[in-house]
Amino acid sequence: QVQLVESGGGLVQPGGSLRLSCAASNGPLDDYTIAWFRQAPGREREVVSCSLNNGDDAKYASSVKDRFTVFRDKAKNTVYLQMNSLKTEDTAVYFCAADRATPYDCISWEYDYWGQGTQITVSS
Repeated sequence: QVQLVESGGGLVQPGGSLRLSCAASNGPLDDYTIAWFRQAPGREREVVSCSLNNGDDAKYASSVKDRFTVFRDKAKNTVYLQMNSLKTEDTAVYFCAADRATPYDCISWEYDYWGQGTQITVSS
């Protein structure tokens, strides 16, 4: 089964940028629908973005649309989440998740494979 490892988290000031990576092993990421989730302390996990394995345009939560971009690097078997104009409310642990399915709605889909998460803290 595919294994996912996130990296790229850290501390950033409001208005700054970060790029998260989700590297896969034991399988080509192109076969998988990939989602990014986040969970802030005391809050439920929420989906940030999802990218279907059929090449359709990625989808984004309204809270991050026009600020976050997800893209794939097939050669590196890695999916990235580029986060710009970060806000304090973006502070959370971010997870990538994968599934072999091609769901109609990748935002609400339940994913089979998960990474361990990486912490993002947006603070001045």
